[in-house]
Formats: sequence, C-alpha cells, structure tokens
Amino acid sequence: MIVLGKETNTRQIILTLLKRNQEQTVSALATELGVTEMAVRRHLQGLEKDGFIESRIERQAMGRPTYKYSLTAKGDERFPRNYGDLSLSILKDLEQMSGNEMVDRLFEKRRDRLQEKYETEVKGSLSERVKALARIQNENGYMVDYKQLEDGSYEFIEYNCPISQVAKEYPVACNCEQQLFNKLLETANVERKSCIAKENTNCCVYRLKEQS
Repeated sequence: MIVLGKETNTRQIILTLLKRNQEQTVSALATELGVTEMAVRRHLQGLEKDGFIESRIERQAMGRPTYKYSLTAKGDERFPRNYGDLSLSILKDLEQMSGNEMVDRLFEKRRDRLQEKYETEVKGSLSERVKALARIQNENGYMVDYKQLEDGSYEFIEYNCPISQVAKEYPVACNCEQQLFNKLLETANVERKSCIAKENTNCCVYRLKEQS
C-alpha cells in the first residue's frame, strides 16, 4: 500500500496511484485507499472534470464493462520535471551552435558532478548502496521502489522521470544515468529493462547485480 504524508489529500494520492500503475479501476483504488467505491468515484469525477484524468471502457466476456482511469498529459505534469534546470530549448540551441558532441559532454559533466556529490552517501554493501541510491532518487522526484530478487539481484523501479522530455530527444541522458548507477553502486552489472523516455511504459526498470 502506498504511504504518503498526512497532509497529502485524497485527490493527490489518486493521481500518485495512477502515476505508479498507469491504469486503475474504481475497485482497485478503493482497496488501496481503504475507502468506499462511492467516495472514489466522487474524487474521480472531480479529477476528470478538471482534466487531470481520463477513462476508458474495457469490455468483459461476461458481466458489466469496467471503467479504467489513467492520467492525462495535464495530470502527468503535476509531477516533478525539473524543466528549469535542464531546458530542452537550451540544449537544442547548444546543439545548433556547438554540435551534438558538446551536448554529450554536457551530460557527461552532469554525470560526473552527481557522482562526486553522492559518492560519500552511497557506500557499504550492495544492499546498503541500493537503499541509499533509492533515497537520493526519491529526493530528486523519481518515485522509486526496489526489491531484492531470489537470485540476490535487485529490481530498481523509477515511476517518474523528471527529465523524460529531454531524454526523448537526447538518449545520452539515459546512458549517463545508467553509468552513474554503475559508479555509485560499484558494479558493472546495471541493466536497464525498460525506459519511460524510449517506450510506452509508466516506469524505468533496472536490474542491479553484485560485481562478479
């Protein structure tokens, strides 16, 4: 179950659940929130009226059709993007003036700066390093979950990408994040399984393993 601060209102929790799960039914939301379906429908009506969510009908082989709810582009914009720090228009201007190689060097410089900033916080065993990395990424708006798998590796999930619009235009941003994880976790075994910027998915997923 999702846990947010006491001051977080129900509408924002619903938006967060839709951000995490991409689509949800009234029943699933009611179970997650611990409230009645009638209460959930009231909030959904308000969110849909305000343009933050949309619904679609899923037909069933038997029984009544199911309504599924998801975020609209307006709803998705309620989550951190960091546009002020990493402006797509500025990067395009830089590319025009100095070429794509300069943009690559800019992201590599950012990667190195973040490594220097966080390397003293990410230390210890792989488990401790993953936990520290998750905390850092959460502080930066990435909405992280992670879990250890049966083989000892970790699944590291980011449900929000603050620079996804930039990464869609400049894949080097994703490559540098993966390299940053390699350096902070002190392992070359960081595999990206899915990516918000490159695929029709609601999360970036990494597989993290101990250095062999």
